[in-house]
Amino acid sequence: MNSDYNRVKGSRRAAQETLMEFQDHFSNHADEYARFRPGYPEELYDFLASLVPGSGTAWDCATGNGQAAVSLARRLRFVAATDASLRQLARAHRDPKVGYVAALADATPLRDASIDLTTVALALHWFDQDRFYEEVRRVVKPGGVLACWTYHLQRVDAKVDAVVQRLYSDVLGGYWAPEIRHVETGYQSLAFPFEEIPHRPFCVGARWNLARLAEFMGTWSASRKYFEETGRKAVDEVRGELAEAWGDPRETREIVWDLHLRVGRV
Repeated sequence: MNSDYNRVKGSRRAAQETLMEFQDHFSNHADEYARFRPGYPEELYDFLASLVPGSGTAWDCATGNGQAAVSLARRLRFVAATDASLRQLARAHRDPKVGYVAALADATPLRDASIDLTTVALALHWFDQDRFYEEVRRVVKPGGVLACWTYHLQRVDAKVDAVVQRLYSDVLGGYWAPEIRHVETGYQSLAFPFEEIPHRPFCVGARWNLARLAEFMGTWSASRKYFEETGRKAVDEVRGELAEAWGDPRETREIVWDLHLRVGRV
């Protein structure tokens, strides 16, 4: 797919020169992030692909381990996947229809008007949104699509959810970055200056045991900051309560995250 990448890529110099500006919240635990974060539903990718030509190209911005990029590549001709973290890119899923490159969200090597669909999964709140939107307007073809999504706290049952809320608010309350407020509002607190496209609800589902859920919560940015400052795992502060609420730790239980999307025509 080198010919496809050559059609969308421009100069890498500007992107590489600005990587030092990147505030990295996840590279130090890229392995855990890749292993313990849930995947997104196939129905979401079907919906996004339906909004652009079948032979179209996508840009997956802040691709992380590339899970969204690879899923989009099954539906589109080519996906350019960018991330400012070299550690994340080193662990990304390989696919012949995905081209990975290190770049900030607002300074990419993509050519003008070369992309049909831009996607951002769980990362828009970390960006300088005004600068990112300008980059989107530059690289996306007129009438193309920008889709951004996030999720907040998972749902298990009332008892487990109450313990998780205590971990989130009481234990980690002072460790969350200010940007997390946009996740809490499902991105409704963010400006989104595009013609919005209606969509049905989507959710992420998984069936995990207690240890798997604990590992997932350990990938939260606030959990990592807590560990760096205290030397302790934040989830250990509520582990006894969590175990009591869960029951048999070997039992797998259904876990659900509601996805919150902003989708618009550029």
